[in-house]
Amino acid sequence: MADAPKKKVVHVENSAAVEQQNTTWKATPQAKSQALVLRIIAAVLWVLAIGGEAFSIFYLLKQNPVNFVLLIVLLVAIAILAIVGDVLWKRSNRLDPASRTEPVRFFVQNQLGAIIGIIAFVPLIILILLNKNMTGQQKGIAGAIGGVLLIVAVLFGISFNPPSVEQYDQETATVVQLTGADAVTWTKSGKVYHLCEKASAVNLTSKDNQIYTGTVADAHAAGKQRLTLEVDQELAECGFPPRTSASLEATAPAATPTP
Repeated sequence: MADAPKKKVVHVENSAAVEQQNTTWKATPQAKSQALVLRIIAAVLWVLAIGGEAFSIFYLLKQNPVNFVLLIVLLVAIAILAIVGDVLWKRSNRLDPASRTEPVRFFVQNQLGAIIGIIAFVPLIILILLNKNMTGQQKGIAGAIGGVLLIVAVLFGISFNPPSVEQYDQETATVVQLTGADAVTWTKSGKVYHLCEKASAVNLTSKDNQIYTGTVADAHAAGKQRLTLEVDQELAECGFPPRTSASLEATAPAATPTP
């Protein structure tokens, strides 16, 4: 049987390094800068989306008859702008997450995309349904399209499992306790990160024949949700000591605090 092709290991350069000296996890200036750029771009896209809504409300819907085709185009454009902004905003939150100790900020920062989606669509949909310059059929079609786009935009904007400083702090401490260093691996197609490039799961999921290495925060910035559940198997595969009772407790899933 032919050997599987050797995977290329790609080291991710310190996009969100962690200082583990009895301090709370903090994003590096580089990670904060990247997050700020993403948030500015997302904010611009959201402003354009709301601008499209304002144009529709204060100009287009006042025309008699209403340009129905242009209205549908604007609805789709508003949704695209809002959704792309949502994706960039979520990525920025992975680079520089909020803390659960500030519940209001934590909620707003992580659910802002959904809030923007509601602002960008609900008033427009209501005014479409109440508009006197459109036929009933036009209002029904435009309202239905707007409703579907609203749902899609809100779903893209919601963070169902938002990252937090506390999560990164705990996960980093766990990895350091298990392996002695804040160093993990992941693949582009996988949803979790792993303990080393020798782990069998890493090689199985590496569809592009590349394995990425970096810190726990780097893995989250790349879109990975958590540490693999196959911790014991990977400790053996990577040559690390088996878990002790203390590390078993450390790697147990933590209860999510309620704001």
